[in-house]
Amino acid sequence: MKVLVYIHSPFEMWNIPRAHVDRLGAGFPGHRFLHAVDDRDAGALIGDAEAAFSAQIYREQLAAASRLRWIHSPAAGVGGMLYPEMRQRQVVITNSRGLAADTMAEHAIAVTLAMFRRLHVAVRRQLERRWAQDEIAADAPNRTISGARVLVVGLGAIGSAAAARFAALGAHVIGIRRRPEAGGPPDVLQVASPDRLRELLPSADVVIVSAPQTAQTRHLIGAAELNVMNRDALLVSISRGKLVDEAALVEALRAGRIRGAALDVFEHEPLAADSPLWTLPNVLITPHTSGFRADHWDAATNLFAENLRRFDSGRPLLNVVDQDAGY
Repeated sequence: MKVLVYIHSPFEMWNIPRAHVDRLGAGFPGHRFLHAVDDRDAGALIGDAEAAFSAQIYREQLAAASRLRWIHSPAAGVGGMLYPEMRQRQVVITNSRGLAADTMAEHAIAVTLAMFRRLHVAVRRQLERRWAQDEIAADAPNRTISGARVLVVGLGAIGSAAAARFAALGAHVIGIRRRPEAGGPPDVLQVASPDRLRELLPSADVVIVSAPQTAQTRHLIGAAELNVMNRDALLVSISRGKLVDEAALVEALRAGRIRGAALDVFEHEPLAADSPLWTLPNVLITPHTSGFRADHWDAATNLFAENLRRFDSGRPLLNVVDQDAGY
């Protein structure tokens, strides 16, 4: 069987190293692995592929892939592949949900602590060689995660990992998920349905956005939601940028309707140089790095390899995407 490996990005960290493609070839000598390093390569190689290890197969590539039966994504989000032609072809899509849950949960803790202790201000003043003790501590004393009210919007693998860590540090955690009956980690005090989001936002000190991107979750946090949030609240966005209406967020931050935001994902990436988010004093920006860890490609390749063994033997695949739900 021919397997297309096409994991390419303009950002080096998200390109699969050649050594991992070679490792797959050595581990599965009965298959031929076709390594595409750009869109043109992928279009030329996909024609005979029955399977693909790829974060994105475009319409024109799918049209050329007459034998394609299965795509495994190294990412959790696969919304960009759920277009009508893909669904009509009934290509099975699996993803890597859960792979980055721990590192993203720790990122949520890290940026919350940074904002609660105004480390973003300290770094800026350090560059200016200014002793900003009063600005950092007297005007806005340190806040603690212990005792904070944390609302986790999206209790999948990432949200559940974040919820467990916040609860372990003494936070009062409430979660929101599409199927609240599925519950959450043991220390989550309550699990609610998405229709209760605006009801729960006013009491939250920290709002973690960790839901998947679907047609229903686009701009899940918009002007109406920001307007009912606690004025001292921190918004932490770590899953997909399109879940937050950035224009509405900028307005809310400028007007002081919420205390601050820590953003790892954006509506359009990379974030434009002229975005006001860069210079707002109450914003901490990280460039979509929360999900990357030292052994990322080892873990991603291992998960694909396990699914390839299952595909070969006819066993159920791991992490099959519900294409109706979008994840």
